[in-house]
Amino acid sequence: MPLPEMFDIFDEQMVRIGTDSRNNAHAKGLWHQTFHCWVVNPSVGKGGSLLFQLRHMSKDTFPGRLDTSCAGHLQAGETVEDGVRELQEELGLAVPYEDLIYCGMAAEESRPAPGLIDREFSHVFLYTCDQELEKYRFQREEISGLFFVNIPEFRQLVSGETDALTIEGIVADEESQHVSREQRLVRLEDFTPNSEEYYHLLFKHL
Repeated sequence: MPLPEMFDIFDEQMVRIGTDSRNNAHAKGLWHQTFHCWVVNPSVGKGGSLLFQLRHMSKDTFPGRLDTSCAGHLQAGETVEDGVRELQEELGLAVPYEDLIYCGMAAEESRPAPGLIDREFSHVFLYTCDQELEKYRFQREEISGLFFVNIPEFRQLVSGETDALTIEGIVADEESQHVSREQRLVRLEDFTPNSEEYYHLLFKHL
């Protein structure tokens, strides 16, 4: 039987107070750390584009929604710098931590599913990459596809200036694993939610 994932646990002031399992952290609403990295492609669309991953339908939270390019929990004993491994695991990108731009930390609280209280200190980074979608080796068990979303249009969607936008990407067929191009009309509810503080950090550095 695999050992449970263990997280460092913090109080509301981000002072470490111990460790606990992933299950307990989410069941009890204990503060823990996450690593978020947004891949920016300056060559796609006017004003550049953000890379979004399409969450696999088997995910226990927000299945089928568009999410941060790359994100993951920091395990007990890990530093923020260790989070860079997520880029390799999820997108196949071997990136030195020094190549990332740090936007800052956002404290976020959500209840994405019954019995789940998620309290995260999210460390937010940017990474510039002009790689084509088809070149990404994404983690098929976790991710169903990848989409580019124009940055100025996404900013308008988040601020409520527009209700919907058209995006283009690639989606993997569940059975054949064949990847095909797809265009979608999406609204804000098609994306995983983030706080005002989080988006302020992101757009300020973009």
